[in-house]
Amino acid sequence: MSLSLRPLDDSGFGAVVDCNLATEAEGLAPQLARALHQHRLLVVPRQHLTHADLLTVASCFGTVDTSIDRRYAVGGFPGLTVISNIVEDGEYVGIYDGDDEEEWHADNSFKPQLTAVTLLYSVITPEEGGETRFADATRAYTGLPPAARQRIEKMRAVHSIQQLGALQSQASGGQSSAAAGSLAGQPEVEHPLVLTHPVTGARSLLLGSMVIRCVTGLSDQDSRALIDDLLEHTTRAPYLYSHRWSQGDLVVWDNLATLHTASPCDSSRHPRLLYRAAVRQHAASRGSEG
Repeated sequence: MSLSLRPLDDSGFGAVVDCNLATEAEGLAPQLARALHQHRLLVVPRQHLTHADLLTVASCFGTVDTSIDRRYAVGGFPGLTVISNIVEDGEYVGIYDGDDEEEWHADNSFKPQLTAVTLLYSVITPEEGGETRFADATRAYTGLPPAARQRIEKMRAVHSIQQLGALQSQASGGQSSAAAGSLAGQPEVEHPLVLTHPVTGARSLLLGSMVIRCVTGLSDQDSRALIDDLLEHTTRAPYLYSHRWSQGDLVVWDNLATLHTASPCDSSRHPRLLYRAAVRQHAASRGSEG
């Protein structure tokens, strides 16, 4: 069985996969993993996946992370999380951080160990808005001037879920999934600004527009200026892909080589529902952050 790939463009960032993952995922697992490491982002359209299917697909990339926020977990399917702006009985049925949320990040950077791979599967798709934008943090790193790469080579940043929750609440008028729940007490952690991928060896920028409290050794003002400059560079058009969701789309990304953000979506007019699965880094990979 051979995997059919079509690159999104000539940059090498992202590829469209043509297959039926409900029946072919396990047989294609090694090829899917290689394709993800090569392209960092995979778009698989026109899928019809059950919850069990989605977990099977996720396991093609490694061990599914079951340590998720219980408020938004899918009962009976450990590792699946609901992401939605839909309200039932006065409560959001999934993770929702406001209609206007735009927050560049890598998943779980506020934890000691980042997510390795993230999968999002779209079930209810907004007619307008709600795109997910991705930045190629690997090419963005290589695209920095040599002096800038040398400057940040050994720098580390403090990632804080408390800061993330506070800034999300401020931006959205009080709505933040990070500000409450089981993760709210997560201690701050340090990560390098430059990650070395445990599989490919490629270097990538690890940034966040809200989650980073400071760069170790720099003042708050200098920290913000550096992170803003790096984010401005990384989110320039040559490094970006914006995914306009269709029902049945599955998007898989290498969380150690990309950044992503949601886009504004009017929840009063455009409901959205997605399911997310995440793959953990192997224990041996934890030392690769440097």
